[in-house]
Amino acid sequence: MSSFIIIVARDKHSGIGIQNALPWHLPEDLSHFKKTTSGHAILMGRKTFESIGRPLPNRRNIVITRNPEWKTEGVDICHSLEEAKALVKEQTAYIIGGAEIYRQALDLADTMIITEIGQTFECDAFFPAFSDDTWLETNREAHVSATNIPYAFVTYTKKNKE
Repeated sequence: MSSFIIIVARDKHSGIGIQNALPWHLPEDLSHFKKTTSGHAILMGRKTFESIGRPLPNRRNIVITRNPEWKTEGVDICHSLEEAKALVKEQTAYIIGGAEIYRQALDLADTMIITEIGQTFECDAFFPAFSDDTWLETNREAHVSATNIPYAFVTYTKKNKE
C-alpha cells in the first residue's frame, strides 16, 4: 500500500510562500527536505515545479497540472491528485506543494512533516488549516538556525477513524 506524506515549511501564520518562492532562507530546512525525500516519489503542482526550475535529483518527480499541453523533461505528468496516486502504486510519496495541492492532499496523507518556523514572513500562499481532532503531534525537534531563526521539525500522524 502507498504511503503519502505531506512535507512543508510554514511560518507562524501558516505562510508557505510569496510570489512562488520561499520567503525565508533556512538552509537547515532545505537539507532536512533533501535527506527526507531522496529516493522517493515527490508530488507537486506545476507552479511549485516551475519555482524549483528543474526535476529534483534522486527522486521520482510527479507534476500535477490542469494544462493538458504542459510538458517538460524528466518528470511524470498527471492531471489530478487521483491520477498521481495511481502512478505511485506501492511507493512512499512526499507531497511537496503548493497550497492547492496541500489542501487536496490533507485527506489522502497519513503523515505530515512540518517545519514550523517561529517567525512571521510576508506570504501570499498558505498551508491549509487542519484539525487536532484528525491529526496528532507525534514528534518535535526544536532548533535555532545559523541565522537565528527558531524552527522545529514536527511530525503529525493522522488519527485512526473510529
